[in-house]
Amino acid sequence: MTTPPLAFSPDVAAARASGLPLVALESTIITHGMPYPQNLETARRVEAEVRAAGAVPATIAVMGGKIHIGLDDANLEALARAPDAMKLSRADLAACLVSGRTGATTVAATMICSHLAGIGVFATGGIGGVHRGAETSFDISADLHELAQTPVTVVAAGAKAILDLPKTLEVLETLGVPVIAFGQGEFPAFWSRSSGLRAPLRMDSAGEIAAAHRMRRTLGLDGGQLVANPIPTGDEITRDVIDPVIEAALAEAAAQGIASKAVTPFLLQRIFEMTAGRSLTANIALVLNNARLAAAIARAL
Repeated sequence: MTTPPLAFSPDVAAARASGLPLVALESTIITHGMPYPQNLETARRVEAEVRAAGAVPATIAVMGGKIHIGLDDANLEALARAPDAMKLSRADLAACLVSGRTGATTVAATMICSHLAGIGVFATGGIGGVHRGAETSFDISADLHELAQTPVTVVAAGAKAILDLPKTLEVLETLGVPVIAFGQGEFPAFWSRSSGLRAPLRMDSAGEIAAAHRMRRTLGLDGGQLVANPIPTGDEITRDVIDPVIEAALAEAAAQGIASKAVTPFLLQRIFEMTAGRSLTANIALVLNNARLAAAIARAL
C-alpha cells in the first residue's frame, strides 16, 4: 500500500517523536468561516489555546498535493488568504490532492487525516448533521457517517443549530456513535447551551472521555465519539434570541433556492448579519472552549 502524502510541520513532527499530546484542528473555519485577517487571527488564537492547555495543535489542510498535519506560520497565512480553497469532505479529498489545489478540511476530512496521522482527538466548532427538510432533500452531512467509521474523538459544541437536531441525534444513534454531553445532561445547540434535547450520555471529566475512547479500541468498535461541549455561559446566545434568527435565515435560503454545500455558509453569513456579528463572537468563544477540552482529553490519552 502506498504511503499517504502526509507533511508534518516541525512542531507536530517533534511532538510525535516525543510522544506529546496532539489535537487536530480543521481548516474550513479559516477559509469559509470568516474574512481575512480575522480568520488568521482566530486560527492563531485557537492554536495558542491548545498549547496553553498542554497539547500541540495540528491544523490540517491540503496544499501542494500533500495533507499538511500542522501548518507553519507561512502556510497558515497562505491558507487564510486563499481565494478559492476547496471545502473538502471524504468525497473530494483524493481529487484535491491529485489536482494540486488548496483545500480546507471539514469535520469528516479532518477526521480522516487525523486518523492517518495517528491523532486521536480533534476540536472543531460544531459538526454537520441532518438539515431541516432532509426528508425531501436527503441533505445529511457526511460528518455523521465519518463519526461512525473513523476512530477519532471529536469535541464540538453540539451540531450546528441551523440543523434538525432531533433527527441528527436519531441518525447518530442509528449509526452507533456515542454522543457525550460534557458536564450537563442536555445536548448543547452550538450558540446556546440548551437544545431542549437530552444527551444520550454524560461525562464530567476529560479522563473519563479518554478512557471511553481507549475502551472502544479495546472492544474493536468502529468509529469515534462525539463530545458535545456547551459554550461557556457568558458567551452563549440563548435559544429565545437565536431561534427566530435561524428561522428567518432558513426562509431566505429556501426562497433563493440555496442548496447542498452552499446552505451552511449562506445561513451562517445571514445569521452573522442579523445578529450584528454576535454569532461570530460566540462561535469563536465556543471553538476556544472546545480546544481547551480537546487538549485535556489528548493529555489524558
